Amino acid sequence: MISVIVPAHNEHSVISRTLKTMTARAIPGELDVIVVCNGCTDDTAAVAGSFGPPVRVIETGLAGKTLALNLGDKAATFFPRIYADADVHITIETMRTLANRLETGDVLAVAPIANIDLKDCSWLVRAYYEIRSLLPSGREGIGGSGVYALSEAGRGRFREFPKLTADDGYVRIQFKPEERETLTSASSTVFAPRTVWDLITTKTRSHYGSLELASRFPDLWKNKGDNNDTALVELFRRPLLWHKLSVYCIVTIIAKRRARIRMRTGNTTWLRDETSRVAAE
Repeated sequence: MISVIVPAHNEHSVISRTLKTMTARAIPGELDVIVVCNGCTDDTAAVAGSFGPPVRVIETGLAGKTLALNLGDKAATFFPRIYADADVHITIETMRTLANRLETGDVLAVAPIANIDLKDCSWLVRAYYEIRSLLPSGREGIGGSGVYALSEAGRGRFREFPKLTADDGYVRIQFKPEERETLTSASSTVFAPRTVWDLITTKTRSHYGSLELASRFPDLWKNKGDNNDTALVELFRRPLLWHKLSVYCIVTIIAKRRARIRMRTGNTTWLRDETSRVAAE
């Protein structure tokens, strides 16, 4: 059986589509899906609970993604263990592929590639993601696909999820590059922000999470993987991409600057895009 942990904070607009995609075509007894509703003020728990087996719901009045992940871990009893964002699509076929890869034992953490849904997105957002798809960060599943899976040995690398922004980044740096893998044979669907300002918001959170990890776990940070600098320089040799590269670079510069300000001021307010969630409704 595969344990799936889904932290959910006020995800009324997306939790139904997520769970429908996840449980469709699953064999009885194949999945144990744990939706951890944390600090919800909407009916996320009721919607998730209406699915019945294999979905079960845990509720806590405290909001916090890593808190929810830890509660889910305590309730889960099976491996491999998959952690999935509440607004990401992942099918049973993808989960089987992730589980089968972990069974070989030569890797401890795996993730699917991200299929970015750009429906109704502005041209600026589309330009950003086109460039991102050509960079190393765009090919990293743990931290880009909204989903990662750990074997029992992999989960044993750390105790609880610490309180931080980038849980996926924290998981990725637990493993050397040869111990983790992004599977091109499996994919998740990630719904992109619809506007460039919401894109900047989500990228500010992402860069803040990286700064936080580098500051708190400098010894592990060396496992983060390739950066984008060399690949970006190579892309600038292609004049036809310059207008889209400009968008990518401007968004990145603004987001990094905002992230550094948040680090200096100690602002830990959770930032998330709402436009893709409104679209789901």
